[in-house]
This record gives sequence, structure tokens and C-alpha cells, in this order.
Amino acid sequence: MKQNKTFKLNLVIACTAFALSSITQAAYAEEVPDAEYTLLDAIMQGKPLTSFRLRYENVGQDGNAPVLTPARPLEDANAITLRSLIGWQTAPFHNFSFTAQLINVSKLEDNFNDSTPATGSLNAASNQPNKLAYAKVVDPDYTGVNQLYVDWTGIKNTKLRLGRQQVNLDNVRFIGDIGFRQVMQVFDGASVLNKSIPDTEVYLAHFESVQQINTKLRTNGALDIANIKYRISPTESVVGYGYLSSFNDLGFGNVWFGGTTNAGANQSNQVFGLRLDGVHKLNDDWKALYTAEYAKQSDYKGGDSRIDAHYYKVGGGAAYGNLTLRADQELLSSNNGTYAFQTPFGTNHLFQGWVDKFLATPKEGIKDSFITATYKYGDFALSSEYHVLNSDVNFHQVTGGTGNQYGTEWDAALTYNYNKNIMTKIEYGKYSESDQYQPTAAITQASRIRDTDKLWLTAMYTF
Repeated sequence: MKQNKTFKLNLVIACTAFALSSITQAAYAEEVPDAEYTLLDAIMQGKPLTSFRLRYENVGQDGNAPVLTPARPLEDANAITLRSLIGWQTAPFHNFSFTAQLINVSKLEDNFNDSTPATGSLNAASNQPNKLAYAKVVDPDYTGVNQLYVDWTGIKNTKLRLGRQQVNLDNVRFIGDIGFRQVMQVFDGASVLNKSIPDTEVYLAHFESVQQINTKLRTNGALDIANIKYRISPTESVVGYGYLSSFNDLGFGNVWFGGTTNAGANQSNQVFGLRLDGVHKLNDDWKALYTAEYAKQSDYKGGDSRIDAHYYKVGGGAAYGNLTLRADQELLSSNNGTYAFQTPFGTNHLFQGWVDKFLATPKEGIKDSFITATYKYGDFALSSEYHVLNSDVNFHQVTGGTGNQYGTEWDAALTYNYNKNIMTKIEYGKYSESDQYQPTAAITQASRIRDTDKLWLTAMYTF
């Protein structure tokens, strides 16, 4: 199976390279570059993709450490990590440009569970065997290739990209690089962006593998993407999209469906949706903000038949000068308590609060009602959120009976941009449990969504 997968990927690369070489020859006949412009010039006139991000993260979580015997309280996580990205993107040369970026994540203080999946699922109660006593911070040691791709722009208003690449679409709810974490999510394959139609962007992609934030490379399927955006104005747009995943195992089996017997459930699924989003200027001082989005998720290519749910987000607000305030509600529905809408390729850290209690949706679903406020003053930016988190259908409680209130969370962040290269940030989030969630009647308190608070201190230098 792995050899077939490698053959398929090599075939895609070979066919693409052949097509590019053929098209490029035709392009040369029409457009002869300056004879004095060399590959060395293209390299020298390129741009750096280099940054260093130092972060301290503290996690305090109520409850006992899972797995350990005898049971004892979970110890606070204290993580100091440094992410180094070193890369370069050349200027175009004969319609080609090349990008290479290496990544290194180093632990400077490692009193935390980094969630490296030696065995078991991505979101298992604990993954790193020698750190079972600590709360999780998903920032493992890692050195490797973050991005490595070639761009070809030989067709007007079109860019073809082949190789390992970061992808961020719309508000990154469905497709994102999870850039908040030190190891990012990257995709291997081909993508094309076309802007030939006025005010319209067509993005298509086929990815043969995805590397997750815990460094796990998933190759047992593919992801096909179609995202078409029409710009009503420079700040308003409507988007139609389809995301088709035949990855049968992304590490979420028993997390999506509940219970140890579902660890091997096929996770292949498809999502189709429509999104309206924008900022509409009312006058020199006031702007209106609005969002309306709906999506449907179902099983795909052998996916588990329980994969059947829908999604919506509605909300709006206003901006006055540098102050914005808005209210929204987001629903990830449940299929009668057997499965809930999932977004396995999204930057989920930005949704349902920053404390990351709901990176995978509980099978009873989530209804998140929240308000967001932001304010900018000079080089400072302040943001804050407050979430009321309920289920779509009632869940079992540890104490018996049922409930539908997961809890509440508030988050706040202060960012200071010293200059265009140096950024510092302090962030804090606090999740407070309400009804005591229990995924099934047979599972014990180890799976409760407990009170948790997190603190982040970040300093970043970008070339």
C-alpha cells in the first residue's frame, strides 16, 4: 500500500513536470527574458522566509493524571520552546520560482507532555510515555522540511504550485496551517490559483499527504480542495467550497465516535459549503461586520456511515475607529449523539476558545455563542473573547443524568509590534467546566472536560 502511494505521488510529480516543460517551451517562444537576467539574479532578488519564535507556555488543569497508578493530580505544564524557520523564495526565472524552508523546534524547558503519538490516536489521554504526569503542550522536538515547492506562472493570472506547502483558506476554519503551534500543518501535492475572471479567485488542490502538528505524516488517503471566492468589494466576499478527504485514519477514530471500539473507524468525509463574510464601510468612522456560513458534512469513499452533520456560523458587529465589537454563534451539529461535525484540517485553536478543549468536536456537538472585542492603539493591539459553550444534544454526566452545558471560556491577548521585524505577545485563557461531561455511560471521570487555564508569552523576530 505504501509503495502504491509513493508510485502515485511520483506519477503526479512526473506528469506535472512534463506538462510544465511543454507549456514553458511555448511560453518561451512568446516571451524571451532578458539575456542578462540569470538564475543567480533570481536567487539574489528573492525574499527570506526566516523567523525565530520563542515561547513560554504554562498549562494548569484540574484532575488526576491519566493512566498513572496510583492516581495523583496532573502536574502543571511548563514549556519553553524555540521555533526556527530558515528559508528562501527566489524571484521568478523563466516563469518559475523555487521555495525551500527548513524548520527546527527545540525544547528549552520540557516539563510537559508534547503529545507525540508513539502509539494510539492523536488526541489520546496521554501520548508521551515519560511525561504522563504533565498537562499537554503539543510542541514536540522536530527538525525537517517545512516547505519545499516550485511555482510556475507561465499562464496569465495563474499560479501552479507543486510540493510541500502551507495552505490557509478563508478564516482557516476548514483548511489552515495551525501556525499557532510551533510545528505547523503542511500538505504535499499540487495546487493552482487562477484569477482570470474579474473579482474571482479559483483555488484547486490535490494533496497526497499531510503532516500534522505532532509530526505525524498521514499518507493513507488524499485531500481534494475546490474553493471559489467572488469579491463583492475589496472587503466583502462570497465563497463556495468543497473539501473531499479520503484519509481513512487521521488519528481521530475513537475521539470522533466515542469508545475504544471505534479507534479504527474510517474517517473519510466530504464537506460542501457557502460563506458570506465582510466589512462594509458606512462612513469615515463606522463599519458594519457580518458573517453567514453553512456547510454539510457526510461520509466519503468508505467513510463511516455515522458521518452526517451540518455547520453554521452567523454573526455581526460594528467597528468604530480602532475598536471592534461583534457577537457570533457557531454550531457543529451532532448526528443524534453518535458523531458531530469535524474540521480535521482547520486551525482549530482559533475556535471555541484558545484553551483548546474542543480541538475535536465531542460527538454530542457544540453550540458556541461568543462575543469578541479588539482595540488597536499605536503599536499595541488588545483582543478579548468570551464563549458560552453548549452541546447540540444532551450528554451523559459523571454524576448521573444528562446535561448540555460544557462550560464557559474567556481569553485575552496583548500584542506589541516593536517594529516590522520584532513582535511580542502575552495571552491568557481560562476555561470553566459546567456540567461534567462524560463521553459514554461506561467511561469514567478521566475524560471530563476539566477547568483549565493557559498562559503564553511569545517573542518573535522575522527577517
